Amino acid sequence: MADDAMKTDVQLPVATDLKKPRPKKAPDLPILERRNWLIHLHYIRKDYETCKAIIKEQLHETQGMCEYAVYVQALIMRLEGKIQQSLELFQSCAILNPKSSDNLKQVARSLFLLGKHKAAIEVYNEAARLNQKDWEISHNLGVCYIYTKDFKSAEEQLNLALQLHKHDLTYMMLGKIHLLQGDTEKAIDVYKSAVEFSPENTELLTTLGLLYMQLGKYQKAFEHLGNSLTYDPNNFKAILAAGSMMQTHGDYDVAMNKYRVAAYSVPESPPLWNNIGMCFFGKKKYVAAISCLKRANYLSPFDWKILYNLGLVHLTMQQYASAFHFLSAAINLRPRMSELYMLLAVTLTNLDDADNGRRSHEQAVLLDESNPLVNLNFAVFLYNQGDKKAALLQFQEMERKVNAQVENNSNTDFDPELVEMAQKLGTALQAGENLYWSKLGKDSKTSQRSSSSKPSSSQQPLGTNQALGQAMSSAAGYSKSMQITSEPEADVSSAPSPPTVTPGEPEDEDEETAEPAKLKEKKSKPRAAAE
Repeated sequence: MADDAMKTDVQLPVATDLKKPRPKKAPDLPILERRNWLIHLHYIRKDYETCKAIIKEQLHETQGMCEYAVYVQALIMRLEGKIQQSLELFQSCAILNPKSSDNLKQVARSLFLLGKHKAAIEVYNEAARLNQKDWEISHNLGVCYIYTKDFKSAEEQLNLALQLHKHDLTYMMLGKIHLLQGDTEKAIDVYKSAVEFSPENTELLTTLGLLYMQLGKYQKAFEHLGNSLTYDPNNFKAILAAGSMMQTHGDYDVAMNKYRVAAYSVPESPPLWNNIGMCFFGKKKYVAAISCLKRANYLSPFDWKILYNLGLVHLTMQQYASAFHFLSAAINLRPRMSELYMLLAVTLTNLDDADNGRRSHEQAVLLDESNPLVNLNFAVFLYNQGDKKAALLQFQEMERKVNAQVENNSNTDFDPELVEMAQKLGTALQAGENLYWSKLGKDSKTSQRSSSSKPSSSQQPLGTNQALGQAMSSAAGYSKSMQITSEPEADVSSAPSPPTVTPGEPEDEDEETAEPAKLKEKKSKPRAAAE
């Protein structure tokens, strides 16, 4: 027993020596990254003041060497509108970590927001070398190239972005590049692919419907606009587009019902009140039309379409001084539009200012290349002034434009009023009987506007000054550029809008490319320019 006890006593120290050492205390996080989690927490909660206080403390402890704190501080600076300060901070991040493509992307974005597009392209290219599979870099490069008018490079980058990752915004940008280049067919193909990828995107559906409207494919336009309204019944752009189509075809009551729905969403929309006003005009409720148009003019005083329509309605009501006021204002905004000069000439004629009326007719003929109505009105004016030789020249020029239109489109129809006026003027000028006018006089519908010089049944002289004024209700919308259209902000041919996480929207748009989609007239009732 004693021996056993002795053995036990001797063996105890040996057992103690075999125990594992106690683990050491967990290492502290590096001081540079200690509060990153807290900075992130307050940033995503949008508690920016607390976040900035923590960042300030963190940067003080690390002597400005904490990359994440500087990065978040730069993001907050950008949100506050301090773009230059944010650029400097992102550049500091790029110096601390030159291998990070995210830092370079933020530097490029800040440069873009400052309008330095070429510098932004260089930085994005540098970021692309670090990360070749980032669709956002390719997308933003495409946006930058759009601003530098390098559409070929922009298209290449956007196609590359689609190969890396299909995204609605990239499809929209690519389609808008084709629209800026005037290639509507390619734009439609892009938007069709986009709709196949994202069939519930109402903006894509609306834009595609507007493009089909521009091409006169009303069935497909109705289909896509209807789909858009199915997913979003309050989509203002789709409602206004559908209403304008109905208005174009003379369904004023149905169009007004559509506009009532849209008025709940955007009660202060100038295009909406413009179209409502022209619905009243089509129903010959001129006082209501002027009331709505003046409200639209109050909301958008520099919209030439609204001024044009106001001039037209006042001219129809034989309020020539008011018509002169609005048409002159429209000409100041749209000095290259021949139809405005033609209407102004009619107004001046009714104000007994034949000299200035002649100058306006001459300017209209000088600017116009395809509209026979301009030459017809000038010919009537010259005939009334006793200058039959010059009237005959304008009559012949009108016939040349008519024949050119018929050759280009065998289905071209003309307004019966225009045909009747041409027949009477041809007889008065002894220009010979044109078989084409005789054929048109039997069964013609209109794709153009009727002559402003149609005499009423109670007036005997051909194209008297009074007749020129009374028939102006059918003088608008005779050219494709004056057809009823949808909301100008429909983004059909406007400059592209980048995503929220990429460079922002263009500040300036080309006036011609920003024009909304246009519709083709089919009815014989008078129309005027609508939004």
